[in-house]
Amino acid sequence: MTGMRAWTGAGLIFAMACVDAFAQSPRVLKALPVEEPKGPAAAAVPAKRLTVIAGGISFDGIAFDSRSHRLAVADQAQGPASKWLDSSEAGSKTGGLAAVNAGFFTPEGAPLGLVVSGGKAIGNWNGASSLGSGLWFEDASGRMMLARRDAIGAVAARKTRELIQAGPMLVDRRRAVGGLDDVKTSARTVLLWDGGHQWFMARTTPCTLHDLADALGVASPAGWPVHMALNLDGGRSAELWISDKIPGGPAFTRPLWNKPVRNFLVLHPRR
Repeated sequence: MTGMRAWTGAGLIFAMACVDAFAQSPRVLKALPVEEPKGPAAAAVPAKRLTVIAGGISFDGIAFDSRSHRLAVADQAQGPASKWLDSSEAGSKTGGLAAVNAGFFTPEGAPLGLVVSGGKAIGNWNGASSLGSGLWFEDASGRMMLARRDAIGAVAARKTRELIQAGPMLVDRRRAVGGLDDVKTSARTVLLWDGGHQWFMARTTPCTLHDLADALGVASPAGWPVHMALNLDGGRSAELWISDKIPGGPAFTRPLWNKPVRNFLVLHPRR
């Protein structure tokens, strides 16, 4: 279980307002403030590849600003490798700038949790497993967020534009999540958020979930404190593709022993 930092003054008022907003499912998605600017994204930080070591763990990924870029789910209705063999194909053939593997899936190739792609809900709500305890989503207004499963709920989740249910959560409100596995070491795929506009999706060197959460709870691999962090499908599924249009690219990390996956998160410029 994670604790909460002490809040005072305006910080306490803001925190209470956020809790109230999240409690009002299924209207929570419409109730949350939209931070994306209506005009040109002149203040947005350009997307770039970052290769850094934080907390003894190596991260290779792409940092981007949600005012100028967005993620979208590329799902394969017929199962892994039925449409794209890997993240390189999924990203390039959908006009993306970068791509990583996304949600978990069953041995039969079905999503292990809810997926929403282009407003279409796929799969079923995972209400019990830690592999579905977190959500990445883009709401109806176009704002992207990370949240715990219980903060959103199944009804509101199905009304999003894009969504991946995965887990476990690694960082929650700038605190490392406790009780995670500290035995199994694997390559990981992670999605980090500063709580505002800044995002970082990356593949890591082999590490335990416990060590990864602890590292992200104190380190800033993309240059800003991590507000929320979500673990995506990893191990033999962990892969990363970055196009040559991104500073620091191109890059494609997918060992030969990796297995095909069901879906991907693909980075696109906002239009």
